[in-house]
Amino acid sequence: MIHKDWENRETIKQIKCVHANAKKFIVDRKLTPGKVYDVKNETDEFYFIIDNSDRIAGFRKEYFQETV
Repeated sequence: MIHKDWENRETIKQIKCVHANAKKFIVDRKLTPGKVYDVKNETDEFYFIIDNSDRIAGFRKEYFQETV
């Protein structure tokens, strides 16, 4: 039930969106290239962030690069 309080969890790290060109899904409405997002949770394939709709969402790691 970790997903119920993700929005209020502490930020793990920050990542920068490098592109929003998806083959199957429309992510350009939820991600802005160049914008830095706070990571609330992470798996092997996905980052869970607060997207442009101010909701928690999971996106493939290929859309981002880690910031220093």
